[in-house]
Amino acid sequence: MSRYVVQAGWDDVPHLSEQAKADLEASYLPHEREARRLGMPGLGEGAIYPIAEKEVVCDPFPVPEYFAKAYGLDVGWKKTAAIWGAWERETDIIYCYSEHYRGQAEPSVHASAIKARGDWMPGIIDTAARGRSQIDGKRLWDLYVQEGLDLHKANKAVEAGILEVYQRLSTGRLKFFSTLQHTIAEYLLYHRNEKGLIVKEDDHLMDALRYLCMGIKIAKTKPIPRQRISSGIADSTAGY
Repeated sequence: MSRYVVQAGWDDVPHLSEQAKADLEASYLPHEREARRLGMPGLGEGAIYPIAEKEVVCDPFPVPEYFAKAYGLDVGWKKTAAIWGAWERETDIIYCYSEHYRGQAEPSVHASAIKARGDWMPGIIDTAARGRSQIDGKRLWDLYVQEGLDLHKANKAVEAGILEVYQRLSTGRLKFFSTLQHTIAEYLLYHRNEKGLIVKEDDHLMDALRYLCMGIKIAKTKPIPRQRISSGIADSTAGY
């Protein structure tokens, strides 16, 4: 038996006048309008961050040196994810500009990828997440610290973290570079089930994003290398 899917929105309906379309658009919430107008499927009320993709994604640009940087890190064997944010303190906008998304690799592999983006940057991690025991979490923490990462413990208040991310997204203070394909994919799928519980599937970067936003104040700018200044003294004994 063959099956067909027909995707159509009100732009495809010839009998609707422009005024009728405008009235329909006004009857929906902002994040629902594009899906209704174009006939695109969406998560509807289940979406945790019900803000259109075009509102939160921006074109990449060279990040200025004075922006403070940090990353959120969610670790696990099936998938380890990290997201880097550049924080413009004056406007309080966080630009997420890079991501790491890989499964089934040792901490040393992930640590190498993280340090390649700047080993001076602080990271925010919750090693006790994903159902790990306290002992396993401590071991993971130690392993990553031994790899030379500057780590800080994440604020684990889930709902408070989601609210912080949502407030930033809705006020234009959190943006994703369009190159962050895994992050954007998770963002669009991140939702609650019919009981109001977060669906814990393919949400590693969303967890890392929450850690980053809750702990952004630890972000710092790239250290300026110290220049060795010559004293101009050829003979340190004689003084000239």
